Amino acid sequence: MRKDATNLEETRLKGVKKIEDYPSYRERHRAFPSIFEERNHKRILDVAAGVGCAAQRINDLYPGFVVCNDITDTCLEILCQQGLTTLSFDIDDNNQSFPFAQNSFDAIVSLATLEHVINLDRHLSEMHRILNDDGYLYISSPNYASLVFSPRFLINGRAFHNPLNDSDRYEFYAHVRYFTYRTLLEFVSSFGFSPIAVYLPLPSKSSYYQSLASRSKPKALAFRYGMWFMYRFMSPRWASEPILCFQKSDNRGNMKIRKVLV
Repeated sequence: MRKDATNLEETRLKGVKKIEDYPSYRERHRAFPSIFEERNHKRILDVAAGVGCAAQRINDLYPGFVVCNDITDTCLEILCQQGLTTLSFDIDDNNQSFPFAQNSFDAIVSLATLEHVINLDRHLSEMHRILNDDGYLYISSPNYASLVFSPRFLINGRAFHNPLNDSDRYEFYAHVRYFTYRTLLEFVSSFGFSPIAVYLPLPSKSSYYQSLASRSKPKALAFRYGMWFMYRFMSPRWASEPILCFQKSDNRGNMKIRKVLV
């Protein structure tokens, strides 16, 4: 990972000493481990696990063994505080393999990570290598064709992230890839993965939703049911950050996948 990106991450995490201090809990974290369904994962790798929002839930609520990865000092400290098995290695090194043997994991979780990776082909090839045959990859990335991002771009002519805004600064400098739902689906599939499901987490436990509910319960309910309507009746291509589930397989077929609201 680029040093400037990790420096910005440390700046963003200033004052965060434990997972409860983390201000950006998302629905993508809350979706785990329920989206594992009945797949019976024994060994799970959480790539760029951050402070462990998803990994902690998997560790506490799922019988599989989870291994976390990160390189940011604050994240590593908080992951270790939680007793999570943690390894620090660079997932964006074009010359160094991930420190695992082939077929080491039943599942890999990669949340809001791919958009930060420069050596993307190597990164995906390594995840494919360390997954068991028929293993699963759960992956998310901001969908820049979604109804969250596209109006700002199309109507106001503004960039997706404002480098002069403190809340956008990290994303502006740290994001090097701008996926849409369609390009993420097709690109990951080209590395020997078959898409089988897309999970759309409804507003429920995220920092944003809880803040909205504390200010106005009617607005929070309207937001939740608005998202339910969109997710239920519209294509996942409009969702801001769907979680795609792929299985390690070279049989891509027609990429028709199951949509699940969680």
